[in-house]
Amino acid sequence: MFGTTANHLKGLLFASFVAALPLGAQQPVTDAALQAEIDKRTAAIADKVTAWRHDIHQHPELGYQEKRTAALVAAHLRALGLEVQENVGGIPGVVGILKGGKPGPTVALRADMDALPVTEQVDVPYKSMVRTVYNGVETGVMHACGHDMHTAMLMGTAEVLAGLRARLPGTIKFLFQPAEEVPPRGGAQPMIDAGVMTGVDGVFGLHVGPGPLGAMSYRSGSISAAADTWKIIVRGRQGHGAFPSAAVDPIVVSAEIVSAIQTIVSRSLDLTTGPAVVTVGAIHGGLRENIIPDSVWMIGTIRTFDPKARETVAKRLTQLAQKIAEAHGATAVVDVVPGYGSTINNTAMVSTFSQTLKRVGTNAGVFESKAGSMAGEDFSRFAEKAPGFFFNLSVTPTTVELFGVAGNHSPLFQGDDKALPIGVRAMSTLAVDFLVSGGIPRVP
Repeated sequence: MFGTTANHLKGLLFASFVAALPLGAQQPVTDAALQAEIDKRTAAIADKVTAWRHDIHQHPELGYQEKRTAALVAAHLRALGLEVQENVGGIPGVVGILKGGKPGPTVALRADMDALPVTEQVDVPYKSMVRTVYNGVETGVMHACGHDMHTAMLMGTAEVLAGLRARLPGTIKFLFQPAEEVPPRGGAQPMIDAGVMTGVDGVFGLHVGPGPLGAMSYRSGSISAAADTWKIIVRGRQGHGAFPSAAVDPIVVSAEIVSAIQTIVSRSLDLTTGPAVVTVGAIHGGLRENIIPDSVWMIGTIRTFDPKARETVAKRLTQLAQKIAEAHGATAVVDVVPGYGSTINNTAMVSTFSQTLKRVGTNAGVFESKAGSMAGEDFSRFAEKAPGFFFNLSVTPTTVELFGVAGNHSPLFQGDDKALPIGVRAMSTLAVDFLVSGGIPRVP
């Protein structure tokens, strides 16, 4: 669900990111011979990674339904000689464990596998034609957030590192997670409850999004917002559309609520503590033109960085909906469900292993972002269990104009296959540098 917003993208293009070395940063321990092998092996499997991505993209699966994708992943990991665990957490989670030939720490690498209820509008040979019914509406299914790329890249990373196992000092866990797009529980928590983070000393993840092809960005601290969900049911009194005075119109009430909650961020929050967003994602009520319905439901999301703001938004959302409904003789039931917390990148991980990204990055650059994304991520839950480092990889094809480019969750979202080897090389090198460094080096 992570993505690059238009403002974030503009900041990238206009160098609102700074590439200065963080204070106190130190270089990770590296192994030149292993790096050369990573580069060689990544290039050798580029076509395979692309084929996996196309196959997964053409056969997208919604959260908790990723059985085909999980089977593809598990078969590949098993063919590499890894210890494989399937149906982890009682969901289609897959874990591959690669034990190196030498003792050392344990590092986890994570990819999410689920798609979205979006009808694809990009004309590519591997375009998704899958259809489903979601929330009572027929729709297409599409990897509109790039999880097909995440999965293919981690499959490639597993193959690269499996070929180096005898020379690796430690253990690598490959975490293929379902249902990232299904808050508030998501797919990370069931896998964590099943013990996948036991003994893990550090965890890495990446997310693709729009921007100059091959550019990578990161930041210390919060890199994504807390993401909560809400639902409001407005109940009025059904009646004839010609006689509204004899009814209580929940559509009119809902319209007023939608307008009013837009003031929460601008009038109830101290935005110097961090940005916030309240979005209405869907609203439904009524069946025909001359009937005032008895109820309307709407759902949406809350995005915050500050814990106090998170609490305030939920409180004000409830107050506004209930009081507006009451003023019109209606009622409103409000349910705010806490979801993913803010993804917090560990300072020592970023300070050290951002240098790895800079070493293996392309001419497009590797940048430190000034601000986190309003998107949510349940990678946050992995990062609560071990020091984490989550970063972004830009994947817009060079043939696409960057200004106004479609972002994640759009039916026009595009990811260039040329970005796949960049992600494989980055994740492979991060894992190796972490192991060779003995974990997280102490920052002076």
